[in-house]
Amino acid sequence: MSDNFVEDAKAEISGMAKEGMHHPSTKPVLTGAAVGAVAGWLLPVVSLPAGLILGAGIMFYKRLRP
Repeated sequence: MSDNFVEDAKAEISGMAKEGMHHPSTKPVLTGAAVGAVAGWLLPVVSLPAGLILGAGIMFYKRLRP
């Protein structure tokens, strides 16, 4: 991967959009979104949508920068 995070993210999102569930990053990012949503539902300081977005974002970042 290159050192440019934005270019890497654009390429990864494009690949996920084109390949759908067959892309290697799709399932981990969706799993992160689900875990974040559950955490948002259980924790009073985080709302469900915020948890979903944060969980997906964290997993997406971990896929780009392991």
